[in-house]
Amino acid sequence: MFFDWLKLLVCSFVTLLGVVSIPAQESNEDRLRQFQFQATVLGKSDWIHWGDQKGTYSNWTSHSNRLIPVYSYGLSLESVQGANSCYRDESRLKRIYQTDPIDTLNPKAEYFDQTDIYRLQKNAWKSGKRNIILMVFDGMDWNTTQAASIYKNGKVLYTEGRGTGLAFLDYKKGNSEFGFCVTSPHNGKTERDVNAQAVTQVTDPIGGGYNAVFGGATPWSKSVDSAYLLGKRKDLPHPYTDSASSAASLTTGEKTYNGSINFSVDGRKLETLAHEMQRAGSSIGVVTSVPICHATPACAYSHNVGRSDYQDISRDLLGLPSASHRVDPLSGVDVLIGCGWGEYRDDERADQGDNYVPGNRYIARNDIQRVDVANGGKYVVAQRTSGKSGLQVLRQGVDSAISGGNRFFGFFGATRGHLPFRTADGNFDPTMGEAKVDVYRPADIFENPKLSEMTTAALDLLSKNEKGFYLMVEAGDVDWANHNNNIDDSIGAVLSGDSAFEAITQWVEANSSWDETALIVTADHGHLMYLDDPRVLTGERLPLNSVDFVKAIESNRTKASEETRLKEEGSKPVQ
Repeated sequence: MFFDWLKLLVCSFVTLLGVVSIPAQESNEDRLRQFQFQATVLGKSDWIHWGDQKGTYSNWTSHSNRLIPVYSYGLSLESVQGANSCYRDESRLKRIYQTDPIDTLNPKAEYFDQTDIYRLQKNAWKSGKRNIILMVFDGMDWNTTQAASIYKNGKVLYTEGRGTGLAFLDYKKGNSEFGFCVTSPHNGKTERDVNAQAVTQVTDPIGGGYNAVFGGATPWSKSVDSAYLLGKRKDLPHPYTDSASSAASLTTGEKTYNGSINFSVDGRKLETLAHEMQRAGSSIGVVTSVPICHATPACAYSHNVGRSDYQDISRDLLGLPSASHRVDPLSGVDVLIGCGWGEYRDDERADQGDNYVPGNRYIARNDIQRVDVANGGKYVVAQRTSGKSGLQVLRQGVDSAISGGNRFFGFFGATRGHLPFRTADGNFDPTMGEAKVDVYRPADIFENPKLSEMTTAALDLLSKNEKGFYLMVEAGDVDWANHNNNIDDSIGAVLSGDSAFEAITQWVEANSSWDETALIVTADHGHLMYLDDPRVLTGERLPLNSVDFVKAIESNRTKASEETRLKEEGSKPVQ
C-alpha cells in the first residue's frame, strides 16, 4: 500500500514541478541507483526500457524468447553450432520438440538448442573429463551482460559477439568458445497433480519453436519483433520458457512443459547427468544464491511435476523420501549450499500438496534434523547463525564435513529467502523496481556468505572424490532483478556471479586443469530489456529528468519509511 502511495505522490510532484536535466558533475552519489528510482517512479525513460514499448520504462516483467549466450571452457561448441546446428535439420528438430515446430527450420542457423548443452556436458564426461561444472546466470541474456560490462568499465566495449569487460567474457583459457542457443519449451502449460505426482492434461497445446526472422538470428539483432519474443503474436505464438523447463533441458537433454522439474510431458521421470555421474561414483554439488529448491537448482537433481512443491524438491536433493520418490528415495547430492532460511508459511498445500509441513516453506524443520550428522544423518548442517560471520559458519561446516568424510548442507538467506542483493556499485542497498524494495540490516550482510565463497567451499569438498564431480552453480538473483525491472540490481547480480566464475577458474588453475575439467556458463532464458542509450551507464549523460529531485524524494520518503518500519519491527530475529 505504501509503495503505491509513494509512486503516486512522486509522480504528482514530478508533474507539478516539471522535471529538467541537471549537469552531470553536480552529484557524486550512486547515480545508477538514482536513475533506477527515477525511471520506476516516472514510468518512462529515454535510456532504458523493459518490454515492447520504447519510452515506457516497463510494460513487461516476465521472460522472453530471446537467444541466450553460451560460453564454454575446456570443451568445444563446434559439434552443435553453425553447420552442425539442429535447427538446420528437420528430422532432429522433430526429435527435440517431439513434433514438427512451425516456422523453426532455418538452413542458415548459427544457434543451437538448449538441450545441446546437456549433450555437450555428457560428451565431455564420456570423453574423459572428471569434473563437469554448469554455471547458470538465471535470466541473463546478451543485453544484460552488455549492460554489466558497460557499467563496470565506464564505456561501451562491444556491440556484438562474445564481448569483453567481464571475467567470464575475457577468460580464454581452456580454449574458450562462444555461441548462443534457443530456450523455447515443449509447450507453455500442462496441468499436474502434485499429490499423485502425475501429469494430467496439456492445457496450452501451442508448441515451442523459434523463428529467427521475428526473434533475430543473433542475441544482439536489432531488427526483431518484440511482440514475438514475448509470445504476443497470435499468428506465431511460440511460448517463452520458465526456469524449470529450461533447466530441465540443460540437465536432462529433453524439452518439457513449463513448471516441470525433470518430468517429461508424458509423465516420465527424466534422468539428469548428475544421476548418471553419481552412479559412476562422482560426487554431486548444487550451489545457488536463491532458495535451494527453486527451479534451476532443483533441476540439477530432483523430480517433481510442479516447481512450487519446494519441500519435496528439497527432500530429493537431500536423499529423503519425497512425493515423487516415496519408497525409492534418491541418493541425495553431496553438497547443497543455498538459501531459503527464515522464510515461513503456515499453509502452502495448494502448491506443495497434502504433505506440506507448516514452517519454513523451502524445507521442513524435521527434514533438516533427519539429515544432520548430529542425529545420525549424512550431512554436516550449517545454517545462518545470529551474530556469526556467514563465511565463518560456511567454512567451519565444510571443513568439518571434509575431516569427517561427510556430506554438507549450508542453509542461508535474507529477505525473501535469497542472498542480499548486491547493487551495481558493490553495496547492498536496492531501490525501487516493479516490486517492493528489499531492505537489509547489517546482520543480513554479515551473517551470509557470498556466492563466490559458497562456490569455493563446494569445490573444496567435492574435489576430495578422486572420481570427480558434477557441480551446478546458479547466480539466481539476476532473474529476480530482471523480473523487478531493476537494472541496478541486475548489474550487481551479474557482477556477483562474475566473482563466482572467477572463483571457479582460480580453483581449476590451482587444483585441477582444463584437461580434466569442463565448464559451461550460460543462462536459462532471457528477459526483454533494451538499453536505448548506454551513455547513461558510462556516466557521459543524465536521463532527461532531474536526478536531484528524485533523489530528495527517495531520501525523505523511501528511506525514512523503511527505517521507521525496521525500527518498529526491532531486531527480532526471523524464526
